[in-house]
This record gives sequence, structure tokens and C-alpha cells, in this order.
Amino acid sequence: MRHADKPLSAVTPQYSELCKLIGEAAMVTSIGSLLNWDQETYMPSKAAAHRAEQAGYLSALAHEKATSPRIGELLAACESDRTMTADAKSPEARNIREMRRDYDHRTKLPTELVSELARVGSQSQEVWKAAREKNDFAMFRPWLEKMMALTRRKAECLGVPGGGELYDALLDEYEPGASARQLEGVLRPLGERLSALVKELGATGRQPSDAPLRHPIDPARQHELGLFVLRAMGFDLEAGRLDITTHPFCSGMGPGDTRLTTRYRESSWTDALYSTMHEAGHGLYEQGLPKTPALFGTPLADSISLGIHESQSRMWENFVGRSREFWQWLLPHAKQIFGGAGGPQGGVLRGVSVGEMFAAVNTARPSLIRVEADEATYNLHVMIRFRLERALISGDLAVKDVPGEWNAAYAKYLGVSVPDDAKGCMQDVHWSFGLIGYFPTYTLGNLYCAQLWETINAQIPSLPEQISRGEFGPLKAWLNTNIHGHGKRYRAGELCEMLTGRALSADPLMRHLEGKLRPLFR
Repeated sequence: MRHADKPLSAVTPQYSELCKLIGEAAMVTSIGSLLNWDQETYMPSKAAAHRAEQAGYLSALAHEKATSPRIGELLAACESDRTMTADAKSPEARNIREMRRDYDHRTKLPTELVSELARVGSQSQEVWKAAREKNDFAMFRPWLEKMMALTRRKAECLGVPGGGELYDALLDEYEPGASARQLEGVLRPLGERLSALVKELGATGRQPSDAPLRHPIDPARQHELGLFVLRAMGFDLEAGRLDITTHPFCSGMGPGDTRLTTRYRESSWTDALYSTMHEAGHGLYEQGLPKTPALFGTPLADSISLGIHESQSRMWENFVGRSREFWQWLLPHAKQIFGGAGGPQGGVLRGVSVGEMFAAVNTARPSLIRVEADEATYNLHVMIRFRLERALISGDLAVKDVPGEWNAAYAKYLGVSVPDDAKGCMQDVHWSFGLIGYFPTYTLGNLYCAQLWETINAQIPSLPEQISRGEFGPLKAWLNTNIHGHGKRYRAGELCEMLTGRALSADPLMRHLEGKLRPLFR
């Protein structure tokens, strides 16, 4: 993507200076991201206290730079300059619009609060790791109370949108323009349709066997398989890397540096494969963003929303990775990487067919862990988290009552009994960071993904055959051109309608699930 669709002479000195100052603030944030990645991967445990101070310092510094009065002056100058804004759809005009939104958002937050959120979040994260390991919610509870109090204060500073609620101020940070009422209107009927589908499939008594997934595979072999798939997907390992962590994530540090993490279990080898593909979907988005140095840190070099970002990860994980065509390509390579047909590793998959692998990775049974949930039940996990964190912010739910409410919700909506808090309310890292409003974007990502997938298949009719040969270049190119390369030039709903010709709907997702799962359970 070029810096602009018009001659460079039309880019004013004020606009250039504005982009430069925004880029300086983003540089500090980028350094903070690197420290966070280190904390999640290689940092020694005794460094946690100092790392919290580093995180607080860098967050405060980035905030001060991003809220500089000079940025406000330059924004006002650019907004009043017709050469920059005459075409409201030009890259520069959209960049200015989004920079104004970000600036107004940030200037509502006191620097000390931003610093405290980062410092306490870093400490809380370390306590969460230890408490989860020990299955000790009482150990984590005071830190979760601190993070919820700080996050509530943040929402109060941002202000309640007209006709909305406190939670909306937090949600808007991840999915601009979305509201809790709007999401409830999406999640409730979607949850009902998914629950009905899961019940229908369960009534058949024909759950596909997941036996091929339960063979113990050495983590080193799993890692090798993950790198093989990453290369095939087109993830540039010279501009990124794959490491191990407690809770998988992707972090785009900046141009040429996108870090992926995953985790391994010997007894369920596809868990790591799918978490790697999921994070690689995020990573391909980060690597596909415009890389013009002058745009670094500006909205035109940033992703649209977490919902759109999640659509990319879920697309590679589920729509590609759980397809029959994908296993036609990957199964022979997996057998070879796991030791060859006669080896101790390859031998466990030697008699497994493509059809058996396809069925095994498309089960539909209620479970405890969100990141390991199947496609049919996944959004029910999200719905539970959305309702709990919304109640935490409104004050209708106290932190001490979270385990009981969590367990009751899992019994009601998924019909499973939660054995302990490590497999219950402490399974996700998000709340320890104060990432409230994040969870609903996972379901939005699934909805966007399904709708985009129908359009992609209409425009690339040979896509299934390409996937069966391990040829992912045309799909990646489509995503780079139509989504990644725009940066934040479009809002999520606007891009969805532009690419698919209709507003976001749950129908494509249900068509995808029903069309794939009903034949497997028949």
C-alpha cells in the first residue's frame, strides 16, 4: 500500500510531523511489547518485581508522548486543511480520523492510572501463573480485585457512551463502536442456535472418535510440525519466531518482528498444532500490515479491530485447519515428521486415514477449556465470560463470587461440572491483565470469519483443491490485499459490507457448522 493515493506533495508538513510524533509514542509501546513477550517466555521468575516497574515506566512514557499537546495542535491543523480532508475516504483523511479518535481516548486517561494499570497488571500476571499452577483462587483473588478496580476506574475516565453502560467504554477499545447491548443481542440468539445444534448432534449418539489425537507425541516433534505448517502458510520466520508459553499469544512488535507462542501437551498433539495455526493467523495479519516507515505507529499501519484480527486466526485454525482438504495434505507429512511409517512416533498414526483425522478434529462435545473447545461449543465459552465480566464492571458480581458463578454457568450452558478453579475461572490470562471487553471479540471474529470465507470461496473457486495440495499462497494474497493492507482505513462493519455485500450475520457461521458437522454425526 502506498503512503497515499495522491502525489506526495499533497502530504503537508503538519501531517508528516504528526505521523512522526505518533510513531515515537508507538516505538515506546513496541519496546514494552518486547518486555511483555520476554516475561511470558524467558524471563526468570525473580525478575518479576523489576519487570513490573519497567512496564509501568514505559506505559507512562508512551502515554505522555501519545497525549502531547503538540499532537493535539497538529491534529487540529490537519483537520482544518482541505488538502488533507477534502476526500474523506483518502488514506490520509482516514488516518487523521483514527488518530483523532485515539488521541481523544488517551487524553481522558491520567498518566498515573496508565502506569498503575501496567505495573499492577504485570504483577497480577505473575501471581495468576503461580495461583493457576497451585489451583489457588484465594491467592489470585486480591490481585484480580485490584485489576477490576483499576479497570473500572479506567472505564469511568473514558466515560459511558450515550445510552450505554460502563462496560461499553472498555469494549470500544477493542471493537470500536460496539456496545454490550448490541453484543447481547448477537450472543443470545447465537447461543440458542448453537445449543440446539450441540443437543441435536449429541442425540445421534455418533460422536466421532478422537483417538488419533490421543497418541503421545514428543513436544520436539510437535514443534517441528508446527514450523512446517507455519512455512506453508506463508509466515515469514525471518521476521518472526515461535516460542513456548503458558497461554499462547501473538505479539506484533513492529516491522520485521512478529512473535508467536504456543504450548505443548504430549497427550493431545493437535492442541499445539491448532494454537500455532491460530496465532499464525494473527501473525500473518501483523506481517501483512503496511510497512512504510513514515506510517509506523499510525492507524494506517494498525489492525482494524480485535474482531477482524480474530477472524484471521480462526480462519486458519478452523476453516482451513479443520477441513478435510487440509488433512489430505498434512497427514502424510505429520506421519513423516513424527518418525516415519515404521518409527515409534509415525507408527501411532500409520493406520490413521484422512477421514478419521477429519472426524477426530471436528468433534462437538461440551468441555471445560475455551482454547481447546470445538467449533460448535466455543462461543458458549465466550458468552459465559462476557456476561461475568460485564457483571464485574457493573458491580453486580463481586470477585469473591466469581468461582461459584463460573461453575454455575458452565453447568447451565455447557452441562459440565468444573473440578477446580485452574480448569475454571483461572484458565485465561486476560483478567489478570485487565483486558476487560476483549472476550466478545472472539465470537465477532468467528462471525466475520464465516462471512468472509463464503466470499473468498466464491472468488477463489479452486480454494479447496489448493488447500489439499498445501498451496496457501492465493488465500494469503487475498487476505493481504483485501484486509491486511488497508490497515485501519475502514471500520470493521464497513469492511465487512464492502467485501461481502451484506451486514454481519450469524447465518454463514451456522451454515458452516451445520454443513460440516451434521454429515459427520449422521
